[in-house]
Amino acid sequence: MSNENLQRDEAAKRSALITTRSYDVSLDVRRAPNPDVAGYRSRSVISFSASEPGASTFLDFIGEEVSSVVLNGKSLTVGDVVDGARIRLDNLQAENQVTVTGTALYSSSGEGMHRFFDPADGQCYLYTQYEPADARRVFANFEQPDLKAEFTFHVLAPTGWLVASNGTESSCLPVPGDPGTSRWDFSPTKPMSTYITTVLAGPYFRAVDHWSGAASDGTSLEIPLALYCRASMAASFDTAELFRLTKSGLAFFNDLFDYPYPWGKYDQAFVPEYNLGAMENPGLVTFTEHYIFRSRATDAQCQGRANTLLHEMAHMWFGDLVTMSWWDDLWLKESFADYMGTLGVDRATRWDTAWVNFANKRKAWAYVQDQLPTTHPIVADIRDLEAAKQNFDGITYAKGASVLKQLVAYVGFDAFITGSRQYFRDHAFGNTSLTDLLAALSTASGRDLGTWAQQWLQTSGISTLRAELEEHDGVLGSVNLVQEAEDPVTGREELRPHRLRVGLYDFDGAGALVRTDSMDVDVQGHRTNVPGLVGKSRPALLLVNDDDLSYAKVRLDPASEATVRTSLHTIPDPMARALCWTALWDSARDGVTPAVRYVDAVLAFARSETGSGVLSTVLNNASTAIERYVPAIDRESTRSRFLAAATAELWAADPGSDQQLAWARTVAETSRRDAGQLQLLRNLLDGSSLPEGLAVDADLRWNLWHALAAQGQAGPLQLDGELARDNTASGRAGHATAMAARPDPAVKAAAWDQAVSGSSLSNELLSATISGFNTAPAGLLDDYVEPYFACLEQVWAERSIEIATRIVRGLFPLGQNLGGNITDPEAHPVIVRADEWLAGHGAVPAALRRIIIEQRSHLHRALVAQALVVKTASVAP
Repeated sequence: MSNENLQRDEAAKRSALITTRSYDVSLDVRRAPNPDVAGYRSRSVISFSASEPGASTFLDFIGEEVSSVVLNGKSLTVGDVVDGARIRLDNLQAENQVTVTGTALYSSSGEGMHRFFDPADGQCYLYTQYEPADARRVFANFEQPDLKAEFTFHVLAPTGWLVASNGTESSCLPVPGDPGTSRWDFSPTKPMSTYITTVLAGPYFRAVDHWSGAASDGTSLEIPLALYCRASMAASFDTAELFRLTKSGLAFFNDLFDYPYPWGKYDQAFVPEYNLGAMENPGLVTFTEHYIFRSRATDAQCQGRANTLLHEMAHMWFGDLVTMSWWDDLWLKESFADYMGTLGVDRATRWDTAWVNFANKRKAWAYVQDQLPTTHPIVADIRDLEAAKQNFDGITYAKGASVLKQLVAYVGFDAFITGSRQYFRDHAFGNTSLTDLLAALSTASGRDLGTWAQQWLQTSGISTLRAELEEHDGVLGSVNLVQEAEDPVTGREELRPHRLRVGLYDFDGAGALVRTDSMDVDVQGHRTNVPGLVGKSRPALLLVNDDDLSYAKVRLDPASEATVRTSLHTIPDPMARALCWTALWDSARDGVTPAVRYVDAVLAFARSETGSGVLSTVLNNASTAIERYVPAIDRESTRSRFLAAATAELWAADPGSDQQLAWARTVAETSRRDAGQLQLLRNLLDGSSLPEGLAVDADLRWNLWHALAAQGQAGPLQLDGELARDNTASGRAGHATAMAARPDPAVKAAAWDQAVSGSSLSNELLSATISGFNTAPAGLLDDYVEPYFACLEQVWAERSIEIATRIVRGLFPLGQNLGGNITDPEAHPVIVRADEWLAGHGAVPAALRRIIIEQRSHLHRALVAQALVVKTASVAP
């Protein structure tokens, strides 16, 4: 449908014309358990006003059919008013009511009303997911965030199911004449946007609790709590811990924001095949059920779940209570929620490493995104819905949160919170843009934030900071902090102000590398002199951006880098250690130092890493370095060294520790491309030889089977046997991955056909199949380069944007190497082919071009890193 992609100017014209009052939505999903029934009846009754009587507007609906449209009591001819995804409404009155009845379709892509059949027990489960604009797949509406309204939902569903929505359940009664059906009615909500409405229906397991608190005016708050999951997952559902985190979060945010939780109840549902980590539907937050740990989870995984839980809770204020007017200001909700989620973990839970993990993982995501040619300002230029879909990225989330952390250091935490509180009071249940927030923060802090916003929110790219030192007889002379910052999009130099800390580290009497001094510095322009360091002893390590106060990459000076490469494990402070790891990784990714040196650092120091989050990250980085950045000629030997070391660490790790589990996962994943430990993998699976304390549970077992299958050591009979043992949703995904990983041309051809041409795979099984397809020896996938570029336009035109994105991004031929006579990354055949495609397809949708540009950039970066070693070797004496 060519008119699905709503344009920003169209949305602005519509919101200037109409004001939505209320929706009354009825959904009939009583036949959902029958897989042969593709759709369900949907009815919307919408009340709205128009500022220009006689004018025209349109509704949005993407379904199988529209059966009737009644505007202000008059039936309209469906064929005349329905055009693709739009329903035209002419001759509006000052006050209007429109009723649209149609058939919506169940989804297997995670968009709209997703239907899932549990392989464990055959039960049917439904949930909705709309962001940014998929409510129109379930009911007719005005699909844009600034047309808020009250919503009342009614659902017909099988008796015995549980049904939930944003509002509280007002009644549930059997349907007369249909003994197998009940009708659920829900109370009207407060004003909200269409994309955060939701419905959940199925034989879910439910646990209930409540939270009691007090508002700032002394009135009491009683918030009903509920948790939902599939019945077959209930045994793994740690409801006591989830309720504990929920209560801690509600207490923290109610006090912090000084605005009582506004949505009545607080339900949280953990659902299958979810496209996101979670979604902030007020009153009924939805999460991926991967947060229900049916296998052993590390402390970092548990902390990550807590972060997501508190991120979504912060959205009840930042995003739901006050919502951006259009997707340009998506950061107004996501950046704040990302920052507040980490703050909540730090201040309201048992974890004390929230900001370490933020620096180590979330900011690393932003650093990668911000170096792509498709990077964008935090306040982005979002012209349409497809662009909005692509902008749920590391810039909007993690860079935005990093910049907010910098802003807090700039204006002070108290002023930041005071401004946020005023923002809620001024704009409750309304919509805002950048200027509204800046006004509140400027008033609270007494600072004009216009220049700050221009430098940090309205430019793109990342600064790189390094220290230039002069020393005499071990004493520091001049010290300058040098900033380099080129915008990848404009090519302009964007030098930003940084308030940061410089840490001086030296060895103590016990051999630990500890901070002995620090200094806060305001960095301005290209070069900032730091006179306060003159005369101090030259430290073993001078750490720029100590404590991670600013958003910037850091290059270690030569002496500091030498210290880190020999003594990283002696740094007791987890934040300083994480920042050093990040500096080493950035140097490898950027082609400044050979990637094998990062792998060597991991082999030397990872065993001493006490933080499971940091350990997992550095092990994953090492794997990426080996498979992508180390030249092919050195890869096999580097990988073998890494696998041997990981195996030794697996046996040496403390029994039952997170470190032991991290090393076990690394052994399994590395073995997909190295056959040196296949007997160990078999022993782990059959239990004949196990490191003490290691639980080889479902998730680890599928990791092991993936490796064996990729090495040609597991066939359909064995993999089907494992699926019979673990006939669950995640087991089915593991089976799909392992089956597609087998190094057989016929297997790869079948997986390609399933992914690209077939339509039977759900979103999760599609990604699992693509993952297995990409696990292949060098050369096995070369024949798919041309078919990939040939299929792009058809895939984008025929598949939903979620499914098309997974295919286009997942099947790009990233696993390429410099080799033969090609030593220049620009001359690599896939780079050349991508450039040809981009040059010849200027008219394709911008979202599709963006994915190709990004994947081309990732490949080019890998080839540049490989070329560094090739060039270094060619000039060696």
